[in-house]
Amino acid sequence: MRPADRPDGRCRGAQLMCAGCRSCRLWHVPRTDPHDSQKLSRNSSQKPSRNSSRNPSQESVPESAGIFHRSYLLVTLGACALVFLAAFESLAVTTIMPLVSRELDGASLYALAFAGPLATGVIGMVAAGSWSDRKGPVAPLLAAVGMFVLGLLIAGTAGTMPVLVSGRLVQGLGGGALTVALYVVIARVYPPVLHPKIFAAFSAAWVIPSLVGPFAAGVVAQVAGWQWVFLGVVGLVVPALLLTVPALRGLHGTPARGTGGAAAAPAPGAAGGEAAALETAGGARPPGGPAKLALAALAALAVLGLNLSAEVQGAGGVLAAAAVAVALVAVRPLMPRGTLTARRGLPSVILTRGLASAAFFGAEVYLPYLLVERYAFAPTFAGLTLTGGAIAWAAASAIQGRLGTRLEHRRAVRIGSALVLGAVVLAFVTTVLAWPAAVAIGGWILAGGGMGLMYPRLSVMTLALSTRDTEGFNSSAMSISDSLGGALALAGTGVVFAAFSTTASTATTAASFAGVFALTAVIGVAAVAVAPRVAVVPAALRTRE
Repeated sequence: MRPADRPDGRCRGAQLMCAGCRSCRLWHVPRTDPHDSQKLSRNSSQKPSRNSSRNPSQESVPESAGIFHRSYLLVTLGACALVFLAAFESLAVTTIMPLVSRELDGASLYALAFAGPLATGVIGMVAAGSWSDRKGPVAPLLAAVGMFVLGLLIAGTAGTMPVLVSGRLVQGLGGGALTVALYVVIARVYPPVLHPKIFAAFSAAWVIPSLVGPFAAGVVAQVAGWQWVFLGVVGLVVPALLLTVPALRGLHGTPARGTGGAAAAPAPGAAGGEAAALETAGGARPPGGPAKLALAALAALAVLGLNLSAEVQGAGGVLAAAAVAVALVAVRPLMPRGTLTARRGLPSVILTRGLASAAFFGAEVYLPYLLVERYAFAPTFAGLTLTGGAIAWAAASAIQGRLGTRLEHRRAVRIGSALVLGAVVLAFVTTVLAWPAAVAIGGWILAGGGMGLMYPRLSVMTLALSTRDTEGFNSSAMSISDSLGGALALAGTGVVFAAFSTTASTATTAASFAGVFALTAVIGVAAVAVAPRVAVVPAALRTRE
């Protein structure tokens, strides 16, 4: 079908590109001859299709509108508020968990309180992706927020550590689903030209929690009790949701063709390279709903095993290797075909996301630890390192959002991955050569800038290379790659750190940190190698400015 034949006059997802529609410029691969602006104008005046998955209220929005235009304002504020609260909760729990563990006598479950939400989040991601493809993002968003709130209530009223961990598991399930549902909301509500800006806003929503979250959580825990760190967020999540949902009326899902809603194959005739990239793993179609959830559950168990393997003396390495194998086998059908082999296009976008997450977060966890152990920093000042990285992340994200199409996606990803690798190498050299701590601290600011530069672009490319039928599946795959990448790195660095920590000597401690940064540097090298293979439209095929 020619683009101009659509009732709403818009291009069909990632399969078409037109010369007259700015909303798809630079994003898609042409399948048919571009239609002229007269046809576009004539067709765009027709009444939108009743089954269109875009919000009907957005059809008349001017091209110059930003994410705070009145048509997008409520969605922007509500979505950013949800991201803000999820970020605050993540950072706050890290701050108060030592106190919670001590009061509930739950030291043995301390690690599970963090690993559990990461694991159940994988299940939530898969469920929300499949559900969004079938019915649209509104119902999954409501369910995700409901599960997140339920988890907060359970954790906030827990009297024992097992009950608190149970609440964290439920919270992770909702948090994982929330991430995917919000990505699909972005795809359905905002035109592609605004995607870099809304993702930049999401990054900015992480900054304030990074600055004030740990301190605020500590104050609340001391004044009112740690329970209110969980319960207080409940009263803020509901208003944020109420802002978002009314503006999403009219969004509908696009039933997947022959997949039970899981995802759909590209339309016939799509450009060969990108059509292959849009095919999902295990063939042209992903497994059905129950099979996908079973694989997600298996991957979640593997994530738990990875995070807990470092606690097993002697057999930690064997268990970690087995968990990695299980995780890769389980996750393969949940990714676009060719992801694990770095196939050019969408698969490499998904893989780069996971590798970048692994390199960055695998090293970030140990950087404050290094400053405390080797340089005698107070924990408060050591934590400022992460704050600097968070500010740089937000600043770089805002810059790439303003640059828009002037900064090519692939270039942004290549620069970002190189900055992350450089920062990890600086941390490694600082550890080995006993350089001043300022070197590693300054390097981590570069790492934050690199992540802020490439993360929004990877998200944009994932949506741009998705059809209406695969927005949920591909958003889910990106989130799973992000989560599993971090889990794999944390498990691997835990095993390496434990392997060198046989004594408390200074040399042994230095070797432990050096091993951690060496492993994450290797992962960073892999990210740099895969970055050039991310999906871009060749210059000869782009529309003219």
